Amino acid sequence: MPTYNNAGTLPKVLGDVLYYTDRVIVVNDGSSDDTDQVLEQFPTISIVTFPKNEGKGMALRAGFELAIKKGYTYAISIDSDDQHFASDLPLFLEKLETEKSSIIIGARNLHQENMPGKNTFANKFSNFWFFVDTGIHAPDTQSGYRLYPLHLMKDMRFYGRKYEFEVEVLVRCAWRGIGIKWIPINIYYPPAGQRVSHFRPGPDFSRISVLNTILFLIAVLYIKPRDFFIHISQFKNVKELLRRHLYNKEESNMKKAVSIGFGVFMGIVPLWGVQMAVALALAALFRLNKALTLIASNISIPPMIPLIVFLSFLLGRFWMGSNAVYMIFTRHITVDAMWLNIKQYIFGSITLAVIAGLAAWLITYLMLESVGHVKRKMGETGK
Repeated sequence: MPTYNNAGTLPKVLGDVLYYTDRVIVVNDGSSDDTDQVLEQFPTISIVTFPKNEGKGMALRAGFELAIKKGYTYAISIDSDDQHFASDLPLFLEKLETEKSSIIIGARNLHQENMPGKNTFANKFSNFWFFVDTGIHAPDTQSGYRLYPLHLMKDMRFYGRKYEFEVEVLVRCAWRGIGIKWIPINIYYPPAGQRVSHFRPGPDFSRISVLNTILFLIAVLYIKPRDFFIHISQFKNVKELLRRHLYNKEESNMKKAVSIGFGVFMGIVPLWGVQMAVALALAALFRLNKALTLIASNISIPPMIPLIVFLSFLLGRFWMGSNAVYMIFTRHITVDAMWLNIKQYIFGSITLAVIAGLAAWLITYLMLESVGHVKRKMGETGK
């Protein structure tokens, strides 16, 4: 239980929790009120005290560290401002019976009376970026009422010091393969005049935004490609991979065609060095077929580069007007040639990417529909 200047609600919260368990760790995060005197009234609890306020993330990390030293394999975090109900603790233990390798989050009703508007916005914002980073839809990523599998996290190093820690721990645990599950809980929000909150919208929201940006870059450049290559390593060769995904009956022909068209687009668009990584991340975000997207993005393999550069310069002429340059096609055209007239190349390559992507989508869709039509006809005739 992290606490900071909540001496008014702390006695009640501790009393409620101690009704269910005496295994309680309180982290006093540099409180300047009567928190020390309150804690002296509960001799059975373990206490960690910070001389100055370090932030909720640091308080939780200190609590986890002590819990691990004491030999605990799980820990439940609960806020000390009396928003959470200790009577919901058994719900976490019940869920733990079937989810022993997961973080279990107490999902709040975000539409109930007195819910602060900034909390609803912050939670939707956080839920969106959590989905972008992990592909997991989450009803509530901001709830502080959680069960953590400490034995799966003890060798992980975290960096968040304040409220951003609660986002970091979810994303990085999801990347490690630790499950993220939810249970509905009760929540109490006092009227605005009685509410005590240490969340600072400016600084704390900025820290969370910076963290989300960093996590997004890691997801795009490393996590998404890593997970995909682990997936495709299960196949013996590209032909088997292509056959498995192109003729997958569980996906519509439109989705498969869009995946290939998008892959071709990403293979041509001028995102040098990160085309495949970005293609995989966006394919995951838009729920496309990642395998087909990756295969199609290989249109920019070395033998195709001279043709792509030439066509890009050719199409770029329409955007440059009298400033356009002319290029004769030859197999000796290299990527270095584009730097001489980079503006024309960029405009032309984007145009080419759109045209080629649309063409690939249409051709693939018509082909798949034709193959499906032939198969249906053969089935009707019994051949």
